[in-house]
Parts: sequence; structure tokens; C-alpha cells
Amino acid sequence: MEFLAQHPQQEQYQDQANFSRELMIIDTKNNIQKSGSRVQMHDQETTNTTSTTKKRYIFLLGINYLCLFVGSISSTLLSKFYFNHKGASRWVSTWVQSAGFPLLLLPIYLPFYVLKSTDRKPFTGFTPKILSLSILIGFLLGFNNLLFSWGNSYLPVSTNSLVLSSQLAFTLITSVIIVKQKITYANLNCVILLTLSSVLLALGSNHDKPKGLTKSKYLIGFFSTVGAGLLFALYLPLMEKIYKKVYCYSMVVEMQMVMELAATVLATMGMSINRGFLEMKKESKNVFDLGEKAYWLTVIFNVVTWQLCFMGTAGMVFLTSSLTGGICMTALMAVNVLGGVIVYGDNFGDTKIVSTLLCVWGFSSYLYGMYMKMKEEEKKKESSIEIVTHNG
Repeated sequence: MEFLAQHPQQEQYQDQANFSRELMIIDTKNNIQKSGSRVQMHDQETTNTTSTTKKRYIFLLGINYLCLFVGSISSTLLSKFYFNHKGASRWVSTWVQSAGFPLLLLPIYLPFYVLKSTDRKPFTGFTPKILSLSILIGFLLGFNNLLFSWGNSYLPVSTNSLVLSSQLAFTLITSVIIVKQKITYANLNCVILLTLSSVLLALGSNHDKPKGLTKSKYLIGFFSTVGAGLLFALYLPLMEKIYKKVYCYSMVVEMQMVMELAATVLATMGMSINRGFLEMKKESKNVFDLGEKAYWLTVIFNVVTWQLCFMGTAGMVFLTSSLTGGICMTALMAVNVLGGVIVYGDNFGDTKIVSTLLCVWGFSSYLYGMYMKMKEEEKKKESSIEIVTHNG
């Protein structure tokens, strides 16, 4: 009886224990599902954040290359336009390349004070070291501008543009030395092709001299342009090295403004010593064959387009690398060649045709190499995410 009396109670305890275990199992399953949901939600948030960041990066990259594209072509053609219509001051041509630095105050101060789109106050984190480096490189840039003006005053636009592409080979060398740039098949092939393009042009460009230009002046223009390319090849990797200590794009714009200010100081000193400002007045009224209004419009548009060119270059170096920035600039040389032929009727013989094709071929091979590299990096990221998710 005792056994029979106790049996129902034992069954009750057993049922309660089984029910408790079932609750624990259900609760565990729910926790696992919730945990899995949290992981999925976290992965989803991470994916969304990465996607947004990537879209912003691509948008900013596109804006900078557009500035570089428009600025490079327009500034080159307008600089030649100045000399073609009897403008003769190389200091004026140098001065307009950097004198537009106040325009950069708009993208520096508008986001914080007007648009309220950022919490960072302008020039925050702008250390004395960064300021000193910006001023020093600005003077280097000013001297580079002067060399470019000398070359552009003597050489046809197409010849000048293609000779400038020689800076790419020097950019690769300086990038390897200064920022430890890795040499790959894509970038080496691109550099070789673009350098061959410049060498081919140099060997076959003796017949391309404008009327009245002596051989000595042609050589001065040619080597001034090569010198400008060398200095710019030093400028690009130096900027990449400095940008590694910069944590936002706003600081890049601020540094660019300081550099342009320093370059303008150098150009203004040269203008003052050589009475360049008085020469501008005389040129506008008595020398420029299209009239005073056309003269000042040429100067103003030169100021604006050069700022687009330099800001686009700085942005490309910050967002990618000095070598990629140099390659993107060199790729525009082919467009500049066509611009010189269409606008100014420059000779476009067999030599320039081959040089332009080599230029396009080199840039296309580099773009393909970058595309394949990005695909490989995306696969590696996807594999690492799958491993983390599986382990979790």
C-alpha cells in the first residue's frame, strides 16, 4: 500500500522534472535563436555600415577625380590660351596656379558653421609640425608651378602634356623609397608604357616647334617641363606620407589651403620683384589681343580651374595612393593632347598617335590590375566573415 500510495507522488515528481527539463530545453533553444538573431542583426548592422562607408568613399573619390579631370584639362588649355594671345609673363602664369586658395575656405568653414554637418571645428588637430610641413611643401609646389609655366610658354599643349607624363616613372621610384610602395605587374607595366610614350614623343617632336621658337628656347621649355614632372613626382609621395597622420578629409583641404598660400607668397614675391602686377595691367590694356575683359576672365578662370586641379590631386592621393594619383593624372594627358589638337590645332602626327595609344593602354592595364586586386580583397573579407560567423 505504501508503495502504491507513493507511486502517484513519484510519477508527479517525475512529470514535474520532465516538464522542467522541457522548459529548460525550450528556453535554451530560444536563447540560441535570440543569440543567433543578435549575431545576424549585428552582421546586418556591420554590413549596412560598411556599405554606407563604401558608398561615401566612392562618392568622394568620384568628386575628386571629377575635379582633377575638369581642372587639369581646363587649366592646361587656359594657360596656353594666355600665351597664345600675347600674354608673356611667366610669373603671372605661376601666380594664378595658387592664388585661388581663398576658394578653399568655403569647403573648410561651410560644413561646420552653415550646414552643421560636422562637429569638427576647422583646423582642429592642425599641429605645428603639420603646419610647418604644409608651408615647406607649399614653397616646393610654388617652384614647380614656375617650371610648369616656363615649359607651357614654349611648348605646344600636346607636347607639354605628354612630356609631363614622364613624372610617372619618377613617382614610382619615389613612392617605393618614401612610402614603401609595392611594385606589381600592373603598376610596373603602366609606368613602362607611359614612360615609353614620353620618350617616343621626345625623339620625334623636333618638327613640332611653333613658328619663331628657337631651338634653345624649345630645349628650355622641354627641360623645364621635365623638371616640373620630377618635382611633382617628389611632391606626391611626400603628401601620401604626411596624409597617413591625417584622420579626415577636412584636414586634407586645410593643408591644401596652407600649401597654396605658401606657393602664392613665393609667386607674389617673384611678381613684385619683376613688376608682375604692373605687367598685368599693361598686358590687359595694351598687349592681350582679345581685349581687357577677356584678359581678366582668362586670369579668373585660370585661378579657379587650377584650384580644382590641385584639390582633386590632393584628394586622390589621400583616398588612394600617390602612385594611383599620378597614374590618374597621367591618364588625362591623352585628353589634354586631344584638347590641344581640337582647340589650338596642334600637330597630331604618327608619333603623337602612338604616344597617346601607349598612354591609354598603360592606364587601362592599371585599372584592370586594380579591379582584380579589389576582387581578391573582397573575397578575403567574405571568407573571414564566414569563418567568424561559423565559429560564433
